Amino acid sequence: MLPYKSLIQIDRKASVTLYIQVCNSFIALITNGTLQPADILPGTRILAELMGINRNTVKLAYQELISQGWAESVERKGVFVLSRLPVRSKKILPEPGKNSPPQEAFIWTNSFKNAVPGKNFQKTTLTIDDGFPDVRLAPVDLLMREYRSISRRFYGKTFLKYGGPKGSVNLREAICNYLGDTRGLVISAENILITKGSQMGIYLAAQLLLHPADYIAVGVSNYGFADDTFKYIGANLLRIPVDGKGMDIDYLEEILQHKQIKAVYVIPHHHFPTAVTMSAERRLKLLNLAKAYRFAIIEDDYDFDFHYDNKPYLPLASIDHNQNVIYIGSVSKTFAPALRIGFMAGPSAFINAAASLRELIDKQGDTLLEEAFAAMFNDGEMERHFRKSLKVYKQRRNLFCEILKSDFNEVIEFSIPEGGLAVWANFDKKIDLIKMSEEALKKGIDIDNGNFYKNESFVTNALRMGFASLKENEMAEVLGILSSVLSRKS
Repeated sequence: MLPYKSLIQIDRKASVTLYIQVCNSFIALITNGTLQPADILPGTRILAELMGINRNTVKLAYQELISQGWAESVERKGVFVLSRLPVRSKKILPEPGKNSPPQEAFIWTNSFKNAVPGKNFQKTTLTIDDGFPDVRLAPVDLLMREYRSISRRFYGKTFLKYGGPKGSVNLREAICNYLGDTRGLVISAENILITKGSQMGIYLAAQLLLHPADYIAVGVSNYGFADDTFKYIGANLLRIPVDGKGMDIDYLEEILQHKQIKAVYVIPHHHFPTAVTMSAERRLKLLNLAKAYRFAIIEDDYDFDFHYDNKPYLPLASIDHNQNVIYIGSVSKTFAPALRIGFMAGPSAFINAAASLRELIDKQGDTLLEEAFAAMFNDGEMERHFRKSLKVYKQRRNLFCEILKSDFNEVIEFSIPEGGLAVWANFDKKIDLIKMSEEALKKGIDIDNGNFYKNESFVTNALRMGFASLKENEMAEVLGILSSVLSRKS
């Protein structure tokens, strides 16, 4: 007889009843091959004595095994593992001392072997991030009030049912109005798809536009997750230089003479990572080229709402008269990153196709949350939040740049950003950013090591330093620690 006393483990403090624990233990022994079809199970009296449990508990366990189809009772002979079950080979454990690599249970393609998981910014460590809003400024209480209010109304229960894949009609209309007021973008709700942040918009657009071996033009410096999205599809990335006026459209024009490009991915406002803004001349030329060569423009406008010193340029989508632009934006980047609300705007047929694709991976978003945001837009709360945040972030930008200029003048070169939430900081070549990041973490602050911004064509000793999420006292503390770390390295 098998050593059931050691094979069957029971926990008298567990919420699961004892007879179910015994039943589940027998199921595990059957499925792992320890017990084979037609094997006899120990008598109820014997097992009860071995386990130190009541005999009725064992009887109930056997009845449950029989009712689930794992065992059968044979009159005057006992309870047996069901004879009709397929034979299972017993799992063989590796011999002690042998470290042979485990064999995969099934064949699959791992395209993410070298992927580095995204950082967790929910910890309490003081952080110089790469340009996130200060979630403490977000009127989350008002948002949750709207959320609760809608859920309690008689019509609010309907939002708990499946909705359309494009997202809340009310939020789409509210965003249309907001885009019209702030960006001069005149569209209807049919031209909008609500997404789980801008990254979903990039993924959906790429899947519809690109096939393996297609060419897409991107910046020499570029948003890494966008690059990875295009590479995952199998597209070829054509790197276009980026200077102080944004992507070099003259260079792009030369490429177009001998390459058929399906799309151009561009961040004309506050280019990621360098924060430069594309000039009006280049914007118009890019639109003319898109019309002439019939390629799509994926315009990533992740933080349009934050400009400090002048009126922002209109997005490409606002001056596109040929419908070449797929416009992607985010509410998350201006409110709170974890509240995944973004949008994609474009020709209605393209948006309908994107909505159908979205259904395959994520049937819909959080309708109640979308309705709550719609109410916030319609009540003017979002506009008030943006105005308040803009004032705070401008003060923080100014102080941050003053400290960089006074305390880091010899090791960091930078330009004061006219908008956005981060400074693109070029460090002296003698500074090892990886070691700097490690030493800073030992001192209690988290700062990136710059590797995220590098690619096969762009290697620089620089990183984005976000100022928006730091209060003035926090800013002084983290930059003071960083200064002490760098002073020991110089």
